[in-house]
Amino acid sequence: MQTRTTTLTRLTLTAVIALGATACASGAPAVPAAEPAAVPPVASRTTAAAPPAAAPTPGAPASVPGGIPPTPDAATTAKYIAALTAIDPEIVDKKPDRAVSRGRDQCTSIGTWPNDRQRLLDLTGQRFTSSKHPDGFGPEKASLILDVVHANLCPTY
Repeated sequence: MQTRTTTLTRLTLTAVIALGATACASGAPAVPAAEPAAVPPVASRTTAAAPPAAAPTPGAPASVPGGIPPTPDAATTAKYIAALTAIDPEIVDKKPDRAVSRGRDQCTSIGTWPNDRQRLLDLTGQRFTSSKHPDGFGPEKASLILDVVHANLCPTY
């Protein structure tokens, strides 16, 4: 009976995946799937052991711990904007929403490449620009901006 349940579960999941792929390829909305049949506990299944995870490829992005962080609350936003303004008022340039949006995007990069500071500095220089600084604020300020973003918007990344 267990083999029959496992086979039925696999067939159900295969059908759901196939329907989703077909819907995605055709541009049609995906058909909501019914709940899959109950899967027996791991200890009772007879499957081969999964191979060990491969080591990450050097230079490849790491998995993102949380993707883009949520919009910060008012107090966090005020502290973040004040810290950026202290570096250079033109970073915010009277557009705090834009500074927050760019910082949240930078958090995604921090999560993706946590050990590649140079890449993060390059991305900071590309993201944080103004009309008077279309090519960024330079490496020293980029480093300070990166640290402010990390500390205020995504400290757990």
